[in-house]
Amino acid sequence: MGTMSMQNLYLLVPLAPLCGAIAAGLFGKWLGRAWSHRITIAMVAVSFFAALAIFQDVLAGHQFNGPVYTWLTSGDTSFHVGFLIDRLTVTMMLVVTSVSLMVHIYTIGYMQEDPGYQRFFSYISLFTFSMLMLVMSNNFMQLFFGWEAVGLVSYLLIGFWYTRPTAIYANLKAFLVNRVGDFGFLLGIAMVLMVFGTLDYAAVFANAAAHAEDIAPIPGMSVNLMTAICILLFIGAMGKSAQFPLHVWLPDSMEGPTPISALIHAATMVTAGIFMVARMSPLFELSDTALSFVMVIGAITALFMGFLGIIQNDIKRVVAYSTLSQLGYMTVALGASAYSVAIFHLMTHAFFKALLFLGAGSVIMAMHHDQDIRNMGGLRKYMPITWITSLIGSLSLIGTPFFSGFYSKESIIEAVHLSHLPVAGVAYFAVMAGVFVTAFYSFRMYFLVFHGEERFGKAHDDHHGHDDHAAHAAHDGDHDDEEVSHDHHHGLAPGQKPHETPWVVTLPLILLAIPSVFIGYFAFEPMLHEGYFRDAIYVAQQHLEGEVHEELEHAFSMALHALTTLPFWLAISGVASSAYFYLKRPDIPAAIHKRFQGIYTLLDNKYYFDRFNDWFFAGGARGASSFLWKFGDVKMIDGLLVNGSAKVVGMISSGVRRLQSGYIYHYAFSMIIGVFVLLTVRNWFE
Repeated sequence: MGTMSMQNLYLLVPLAPLCGAIAAGLFGKWLGRAWSHRITIAMVAVSFFAALAIFQDVLAGHQFNGPVYTWLTSGDTSFHVGFLIDRLTVTMMLVVTSVSLMVHIYTIGYMQEDPGYQRFFSYISLFTFSMLMLVMSNNFMQLFFGWEAVGLVSYLLIGFWYTRPTAIYANLKAFLVNRVGDFGFLLGIAMVLMVFGTLDYAAVFANAAAHAEDIAPIPGMSVNLMTAICILLFIGAMGKSAQFPLHVWLPDSMEGPTPISALIHAATMVTAGIFMVARMSPLFELSDTALSFVMVIGAITALFMGFLGIIQNDIKRVVAYSTLSQLGYMTVALGASAYSVAIFHLMTHAFFKALLFLGAGSVIMAMHHDQDIRNMGGLRKYMPITWITSLIGSLSLIGTPFFSGFYSKESIIEAVHLSHLPVAGVAYFAVMAGVFVTAFYSFRMYFLVFHGEERFGKAHDDHHGHDDHAAHAAHDGDHDDEEVSHDHHHGLAPGQKPHETPWVVTLPLILLAIPSVFIGYFAFEPMLHEGYFRDAIYVAQQHLEGEVHEELEHAFSMALHALTTLPFWLAISGVASSAYFYLKRPDIPAAIHKRFQGIYTLLDNKYYFDRFNDWFFAGGARGASSFLWKFGDVKMIDGLLVNGSAKVVGMISSGVRRLQSGYIYHYAFSMIIGVFVLLTVRNWFE
């Protein structure tokens, strides 16, 4: 293709979903339900096939980096809208458009009875546009536009059912927590502009090494420039990619409809931070301190968020905490300079995690919007397609050899093991322990939902021995498991049986299950061992070991080798433990709960982060505003400045008024006194 035709194709990728969003959002009332979903799905399909064509063009060796138009000029600085099309970009474009297309199709079945049908399709198409603008950007300004746009649309989507107080709380929480991260992100971008005088990626990366030893222009602090820039940018990633301690918004975002969980938490918004750090690899490679910070945060998130998944009873929240843990794995890989491995796991995770979320949504539909896994069981024979696809997603998630998740997860563990950073030992322990934890909570959910005795159509407090330490636990107010995101919470009536969901729901499950099995095998060698990202990602010479392990160069031999390694046996142990606990001896989890009540309470309260935030930040803001209102507004402004000045004027005027009597002899007497004073003063100074 010619240069102009390719540029038009680049524009088509983000603009097609935008056109679909405008059509469904502004004209959905006239288009009706059917045409709203037809147009939006068609536009996302156009975007996907255009991304596929661009992918083939990039593989042929063609890349693009240039402005599309100048948005604003301020002094000597110009702000452009432009595209950087390389292998990292097209990988993200394909992941975003393909998962978005599956979610669009799935939504037809899931949201068919919802009155906000057209509005929902408009939002998810707008979300796709925002994410594509983010990943295709060639400058920090456009990156920030996409960054904020996905934050805004996620706010609208999480609070889609805006009449429910829990949804409003969740979307406001997501919005505010992301603003905390975005403040750091904006400071990092501002520092880039201050130091480099440009926001263009290529210019910044080309001059980064020349500033590697500079001190950051932060008053009162002596910090390396690159360390400061990278940590500030990563704080933005901590918000978007839900890393400790800015992870608190993601579990509550389950208040949104299930398709949103798949779209936001699988392939798009939460992976924006991972993508951004990989794109900024020329900067991060100049600061081992920043890389160590990234690795520590990722390790904490990978392990400790996995622990929380063990005690969850809401099916979507189990998968949500799984997402948090897997994002921690990606972040650890970034810290180990294994950027290509992080992107590889991002890609495989997008497919199997979208599959798990949509599978959870299929179960929720069959259960008439009951999301409590303690009320399920034995669904395998009623929902065979959902069962087998969920099993595939779970096997891929825990890193089973020959499944997609295995290749990326094993590569992360290997990269951390080879890292020379001082914190690599701690991170290695965290990711290894996380293998067992992930397998345990994933198959706990799988066994409770699809196997064992049938517990649906019964009273919610009767779990027949499967009360795995949570039925009567004290929960933290607005965030307990009994109140979370039950889309409408009806549940099956006594005697009623679940059934498989319609083809518009099961087809995306099947189409996502295929890459969940195979894409890791076929992409492993090209992405990690054949220099796939060589022009898009920079790795310093001293960090190259973490990128590649020659002994595990071939996908098939790697899978065979893994059958004898510790991660494989940890995963097997996790599956076996959950099977024993929840199928054979459900009394054991209850006994563990009673024995370790303190630990359970800590996990059930999510390490008290929400309570601390509510007390310290929300309570502190309310206390400060109350003080400013009572002291600043009422006493200072109203009392002293406004009413006080009025009183002073009144006092002066009442005194002056006595001198204005209207009698001539009073004025004559005042004149005589005045003349006397003047003469006295004159004589005094003479």
